[in-house]
Amino acid sequence: MLTLPLAGCDWHFDDRTTLEKIRDRGVLRVGTLNNQLSYYIGPNGPTGLDYDLAKRFADKLGVKLEMTPTYTLSGLFPALERGDVDIIAAGLTITPQRLDAFRPGPAYYFVSQQVVYKNGHWRPRDVDDFNRDDAVMAVVEGSSHDLTLQSLKQAHPALSWQVVQDADDDELLKQVANGDIDFTIADSVDIALIQRTHPDITVAMELSEDEPVAWFMKKQGDSSVYALMVEFFGDLAQSGELAILEEKYFGHVDQFDYVDTRAFLRAIESKLPKWEPLFKKYANEFDWRLLAALSYQESHWNPRAISPTGVRGMMMLTLPTAKSVGVRNRLDPEQSIKGGALYLQRVLERVPDSVNPHERIWFALASYNIGFGHMMDARRLTEAQGANPNSWSDVKKRLPMLAKRQYYTQTRYGYARGYEALSYVENIRRYYQSILGYEKAHIEALDNEQVEDLGGLQTIVAPAPEQESETVTDTDETSPQSDANQQQQ
Repeated sequence: MLTLPLAGCDWHFDDRTTLEKIRDRGVLRVGTLNNQLSYYIGPNGPTGLDYDLAKRFADKLGVKLEMTPTYTLSGLFPALERGDVDIIAAGLTITPQRLDAFRPGPAYYFVSQQVVYKNGHWRPRDVDDFNRDDAVMAVVEGSSHDLTLQSLKQAHPALSWQVVQDADDDELLKQVANGDIDFTIADSVDIALIQRTHPDITVAMELSEDEPVAWFMKKQGDSSVYALMVEFFGDLAQSGELAILEEKYFGHVDQFDYVDTRAFLRAIESKLPKWEPLFKKYANEFDWRLLAALSYQESHWNPRAISPTGVRGMMMLTLPTAKSVGVRNRLDPEQSIKGGALYLQRVLERVPDSVNPHERIWFALASYNIGFGHMMDARRLTEAQGANPNSWSDVKKRLPMLAKRQYYTQTRYGYARGYEALSYVENIRRYYQSILGYEKAHIEALDNEQVEDLGGLQTIVAPAPEQESETVTDTDETSPQSDANQQQQ
């Protein structure tokens, strides 16, 4: 048998691991969803829980991060199968079907599936109600919620629903809020976040226990990236950084007040435009939206607000505080906003450097409310109980203890209404989130210099490993919900 050489053919077997290929390429390609939790363009550029995590993972690999967000679920897994992206980081739960076809990373938080309806619509009490009175249940095709309904249909043969391709869960939630569909199913965290801008969305029932959320990779191939991913999430969990990131993005959404949220959204439309220029003028290093959220918590944007305890104005300053920041007339809105911003800056500068940069502002706001000394007492209590005094999620659990005798007798500055300070900070965080969500819903805040259109997808390229700048992230107007600067220690 004559064997002839194959002239002109250069056969080369690529024996590099997946990790080596990514490092040689110099880019980690991550598919994600464009929504309020995983990834979006915020006031200071790209942000979101999955974006922050992916940026840290790319830094660990020593490469740039390339985020490719889509607006619908349907494009994500095909992109992974084609090799267009290396991993999917989009807040997706582990389902049996996804487990069969793809390799999930470690779980980094948990969600439950919930049925929602519009406030004022009749509430479905069980699965058999989903189609009562010709009601329409709609879910995203191929989602975990679609799979849940398929499973329920075995016990409820009459169950029917619509599957939607060109939409995501947020879009269907908004359609429920607008009355376009009767019911949908979404994950608990997504629902809690979107209620900040669409308070008419109401939870009817839960359809699942807590389910793990994870990143996904191709199933075939070596385990080089997977092994590093396991190590990465393990280190984040052990260091407490994962808990800090989760606190940053959804630690403030445990409670929801329908009436207050509706009133705030009305105030954003009717009152905020008048005061927005002043918030922008005096925000300095703060996001002006945060300053606006603080002012609403203090006075509901009423420049003549007066408290029985003597604090007054847009920022509800005490007389000593006003004097310390050069405010002569607390009822003058410009003086009040300028003075409040300056005082908050001074308080922020006193927060220990050991506190994570993401969270220093929450400690500062607690100090703004009850005084710096009491905030430090809460940190000392936290440390005495074996928790982390630099973690807001740990310290906020101890703030209410400042009002309990068995605890405040152990502190330097004694009794304080720490439960009010906790509510104060978490309310401001929710108001801030509502302003961001309102803007996102009404303005396409995409920076064209950062966004390159590739094949219909928006590909955002983050820089090579380096530290990124941190981001902060009808009511009775004459009766503010809190009194700022009750005590200055």
